[in-house]
Amino acid sequence: MNPSASDGHQLVLIDTPQAGVRVLTLNRPNKANSLSTELVIQLCAQLSAAQDDPDIACVVLTGSERLFSAGADISGMAEQGVAWYQDPVRLARWDQIQNFSKPLIAAVNGPAIGGGCELAMLCDMIIAGDNARFSQGEINIGVIPGDGGTQRLPRTRGKSLAMYLVLTGDPITAQRALETGLVLEVVPVAGTVHRAVEIAQRIARHAPLSVQRAKQSVLAAFERPLAEGLAYEQQQVVELFKTHDRLEGMQAFLEKRPPKYQGY
Repeated sequence: MNPSASDGHQLVLIDTPQAGVRVLTLNRPNKANSLSTELVIQLCAQLSAAQDDPDIACVVLTGSERLFSAGADISGMAEQGVAWYQDPVRLARWDQIQNFSKPLIAAVNGPAIGGGCELAMLCDMIIAGDNARFSQGEINIGVIPGDGGTQRLPRTRGKSLAMYLVLTGDPITAQRALETGLVLEVVPVAGTVHRAVEIAQRIARHAPLSVQRAKQSVLAAFERPLAEGLAYEQQQVVELFKTHDRLEGMQAFLEKRPPKYQGY
């Protein structure tokens, strides 16, 4: 991979290692990739660029082989108090990450702490290096998770694990995260990004609108009652039947040839 920049001023490095796949790398090594407002702004700018680029189908988000992210910028929080947390610019950027419509895969090596863990959980799946550690350490500094940790953990991983992570602040290993379903796979550290890119490539082969509507349908399961979720799913199928790519996909299947999707 050949990232387009490597200096400390660019807080998110950009790479396109394979057709259809964008890799975004958190690049604040001197601050353990802590999530300053400026870093989150740059991350969202790159997600917006990927969102608007029809040639990008899937995004991989990663840190270094040593760590993913130590979470919130504690120095900024200590200096500015609750104003740092309530900054509407910061909160709006977290909403933007949550609403990113294309698949987002986290490739996590080393610690993903507090906001770093919450950022990984905002992704659609997590590939973990065998040195990965996941924790919600906010309780150690007198607060609680504030970017979704108390809500996403119990919804997706159950009450007991959520309570353990939130109330103790203790980390769990990559293997434990795998056993609980927090991560999809555990791989050697050197292969974490490679494996995430490999999965992203598989996703990128499919019809773009189908992929995006599939993602939204799965996410709807966490926010809607079953009957509403089923109705939402059915509506997405109806809408996809109106697309060129649905016709192309079925025709290619019948003709036993690879489909040529156009994105509409």
